[in-house]
Amino acid sequence: MKFLDEYRDAELAQKFAQEIHRITTKPWKIMEVCGGQTHAIVKYGIDELLPKQIELIHGPGCPVCVTPLEVIDQALEIAARPGVIFTSFGDMLRVPGSTTDLLSVKAQGGDVRIIYSPLDAVKIAEQNPAKEVVFFGVGFETTAPATAMAIYQAAQKGLKNFSMLISHVLVPPAIEALMSSPNCQVQAFLAAGHVCAVMGYEEYFPLAKKYRVPIVVTGFEPLDVLHGILLTVQQLESGRAEVENQYVRAVSRAGNQSAQDLVKKVFQVVPRKWRGIGEIPQSGLGLNEAYSAFDAAKKFKLTDRCVDEPAECVAGLILQGLKKPHECPVFGTRCTPEHPFGATMVSSEGACAAYYRYRRQGAKEMVVAS
Repeated sequence: MKFLDEYRDAELAQKFAQEIHRITTKPWKIMEVCGGQTHAIVKYGIDELLPKQIELIHGPGCPVCVTPLEVIDQALEIAARPGVIFTSFGDMLRVPGSTTDLLSVKAQGGDVRIIYSPLDAVKIAEQNPAKEVVFFGVGFETTAPATAMAIYQAAQKGLKNFSMLISHVLVPPAIEALMSSPNCQVQAFLAAGHVCAVMGYEEYFPLAKKYRVPIVVTGFEPLDVLHGILLTVQQLESGRAEVENQYVRAVSRAGNQSAQDLVKKVFQVVPRKWRGIGEIPQSGLGLNEAYSAFDAAKKFKLTDRCVDEPAECVAGLILQGLKKPHECPVFGTRCTPEHPFGATMVSSEGACAAYYRYRRQGAKEMVVAS
């Protein structure tokens, strides 16, 4: 495929893998933060190209997966109300709440609509002044600017029937929480390129220094990931702990300043609960006072609640990198994409979904396939 083939070159992939084998002398545990990287690793068998001493640990980099049950239940409650048009990206519709999911609410008559941009929700609100239009704002720093722009435009247009249920989360505080855990085994990180395209990577320097961990920004194609692993192992083997940017074609150190300014205009940093992990201080974005009228949780007077995860689901341990999907007792049997127990099986970036699709029966698309 044009513009992608050069990042899926099997011969170059072999050279990267051979160099990683050559320089590796100790066991290392490296976490890829983003679910998109996890899917590339599992789909192309990248982990099987590496020396046995290197273990890739799947991190909490799937925003759908880390959205807590409480927020899903709030979405379900809003979407089921008469007079509401509930809008969301498609990957949220099948994420299970404590009793059902948004797709089931839609099937039962709720006006739940899949959209491709938060700005589409603003248009729907303009076109339906007699309806309350709500957008489910989920994602990392990557999608926060678009959400902020929708809020900003709604304010400029004076829309009173538009609001958002916000569950945006931030990557650096999650890395800090993982590294400060007594159970942490991670020795280095592959940071998500699309997040850094927006935020840059300045925030990673204090983390690399404090915890003595290499942090390498990478892309999502097989060669991006392999090159990122090579740079990481080079640091580990030489005793360095620095921030490096493999994804130079898309990421700069400072990131997208205009996007950052818009996010700061609309949002404030708040504590945020992560599904399977718990509350992480200063790890989320919430609407600031100037835009609080667009907060759906306040508008619909939704009370705080605490919902327990299904006892058999180990998604929380998977999101912390403490277990692999195939170690879950219900993986691929009672937990499938059609009947998921947890969000990691639903999301297109979830680790369980990746293992189910590419590893359940040994089906893999190897980079080195002839």
